[in-house]
Amino acid sequence: ERGITVATHQPQQPWEVDGVNDKIQLARLERIYQQQIAEQLMAQGAKVLDPARLDVRGQVSVDEDVVLDVGVVLEGNVTLGKNVVIGPYCHIRNSTIGDNTVIESHSVIDGTTIGASATIGPFARLRPGTQLADQVKVGNFVETKATTVGVGSKINHLSYVGDANLGKDVNVGAGTITCNYDGANKFTTTIKDKAFIGSNSSLVVPVSVGEGATVGAGSVITSDVEDGQLAVSRAKQRQISGWQRPTKKK
Repeated sequence: ERGITVATHQPQQPWEVDGVNDKIQLARLERIYQQQIAEQLMAQGAKVLDPARLDVRGQVSVDEDVVLDVGVVLEGNVTLGKNVVIGPYCHIRNSTIGDNTVIESHSVIDGTTIGASATIGPFARLRPGTQLADQVKVGNFVETKATTVGVGSKINHLSYVGDANLGKDVNVGAGTITCNYDGANKFTTTIKDKAFIGSNSSLVVPVSVGEGATVGAGSVITSDVEDGQLAVSRAKQRQISGWQRPTKKK
């Protein structure tokens, strides 16, 4: 009588008209939604090992033959190149990952760009501003932040590299720290091509390690190291004869 058009729409699935009146119903519909996203990714060429254990919370672009293991969370804008493998229980947010790169299990990738044929993790944390070139290796329990790493460089174990610029073919030993904060301001560490940083070294900013230079294990570096030079900063070892270990009192 009013001249109003009544338009109808036929749902394709019963869950399209389900109500959400409590957290249980919300969770049920969330899993249905995530199943749809997983199927879309598989249709684009991804291999999702268990669609019931994938969470996508943003916009994801995948190339062919991407592998997503169980427990993976993709958040924000994520782009995955050809043959990228994401291991179990990884969390990737607002990042781009190049072709043939492998992210090992339990790694957190946030605001990061990774080149092709890189290997990350397991248990790595790449924080915002990290830019890794091709063939870079970042290993277990390594944290990076606001750092660029050149082609073929390696940070394999137990290191913190923040506010740093690394060249090509740099090798950073286990336990290395870029001491980027003086209590008030942050500064940059520069490590040039083919430099070698020995294990358990501390690079106190602002500092530069030259091309082909070597930092001896256990050193605290506070001044620039020239190209091709060896820098060692540690106490001379002593041997004490006749020393007795303390013993427990009865």
